[in-house]
Amino acid sequence: MRNLILTTQIKTMNMVGKVKKALTSKSGEGFVDTAVKILISVVIGALLLGGLYILFQDTILPTLTQRIKEMFNFKG
Repeated sequence: MRNLILTTQIKTMNMVGKVKKALTSKSGEGFVDTAVKILISVVIGALLLGGLYILFQDTILPTLTQRIKEMFNFKG
C-alpha cells in the first residue's frame, strides 16, 4: 500500500512539473509572426478603404448630391 501511495505521489509531482513547464514556456508564436499578421491586415484594410473611397467618389457621391439638389429645388 505504501508503494502505491509513493508511486501516485511521484506521478502527481511529475504531472505538476509538466503543467508548470507548459504554462511558463516561452516558445510559441513569435514577434515576427505577429508583426506580419498586423502588416497584412493593415494593407488589406487600406486597400478596402481605398476601393470604397474610389467607389463613393466616382459613383455614389455625384448622384447623391444631384438628388439632394433636385430635392431642395422642387418647384411644385
